[in-house]
Amino acid sequence: MSAPVVLGIESSCDETGAGIVRDGKLLAHVVASSMDEHARFGGVVPEIASRAHLQAFTPVVRQALSEAGLRLGQIDAVAVTTGPGLSGALQVGLAGAKTLAYAAGVPLYGVHHLAGHVAADTLEHGPLPEPCVVLIVSGGHTSLLLVRDLVREPILHLGDTLDDAAGECFDKVARILGLPYPGGPAIDRAAQTGDPGAVAFPRPLTKGGDDPYAFSFSGLKTAAARWVEQHRQRGEEPSVADGAAALQEAVADVLTRKAVRACRDHDVRTLIVVGGVAANSRVRALAEQRCAAAGIELRVPPMTLCTDNGAMIAAVGDLLVRSGARPAPLEVSIDPSAPLEYASLTPLPAPAPRAA
Repeated sequence: MSAPVVLGIESSCDETGAGIVRDGKLLAHVVASSMDEHARFGGVVPEIASRAHLQAFTPVVRQALSEAGLRLGQIDAVAVTTGPGLSGALQVGLAGAKTLAYAAGVPLYGVHHLAGHVAADTLEHGPLPEPCVVLIVSGGHTSLLLVRDLVREPILHLGDTLDDAAGECFDKVARILGLPYPGGPAIDRAAQTGDPGAVAFPRPLTKGGDDPYAFSFSGLKTAAARWVEQHRQRGEEPSVADGAAALQEAVADVLTRKAVRACRDHDVRTLIVVGGVAANSRVRALAEQRCAAAGIELRVPPMTLCTDNGAMIAAVGDLLVRSGARPAPLEVSIDPSAPLEYASLTPLPAPAPRAA
């Protein structure tokens, strides 16, 4: 009997993704992004994102099936992001996934978006080592996790961001520097010709008395804004390249320092870095350098699997199906602010209040 084929749907923000996975192997990976439409506003506009998902959903799924050489009737399960994310965007993805599952007569699995990022690495490097430390770093999330069996055991949060996520810091400082949205790639490009030591930006929450695994990037953002403001008050334009390089160095320093410490403290030999900011060149380079010095294996997915995509959701769905996990009920709903506790996320509507 052949392994089940799982179609994954992702629509939590501004990417509409469809991926197909069978037995841990990626068969198809298609993403349609509405980023260009949001760039005019300097950030994601929820209404625009929802409309873009509606327009892209069917073409993306069709292309994924074509890429895999499959028909909908050959799909054995559908997995979909049910949270966290933008409410309207999640609703579009869930409605479409329910329709596909019903039409194909197959079970539906609700998946936590961040668990998807963790599972993305399995598509490149195989099963996750047990245990492993995972650094999730993106526009909306910065977290350190201790992961054992991704779909059977609880995921332990070692630390999270207390305010701005790393990617959010990049976006906001890029705007201050006059760079385009999204800020992460723009900062990375500008930093290539800059001096990372030109500005002494702070390293938040890295002193002895601080929470060793918590993150905070709001103060770093403010320091960058003040640096730019001081130059302009003197009638000077700051060096965008130097500012970008120094900011990127500070972010990479904090992220990798805390991640390596978590591995040492918990006697873990593998660090996995995932999420959109995992595509940042300095974050990757410094993580490689520090992990090599500490004798820690570093795993980072390819850049195409770092940002939001349906393949990572299919990867979780594949793991859930193969583990014998129970599918989501028909009335499964979304949870835009869902905490990450388990990979499977199947929130249900609250019961209606009883009549007096």
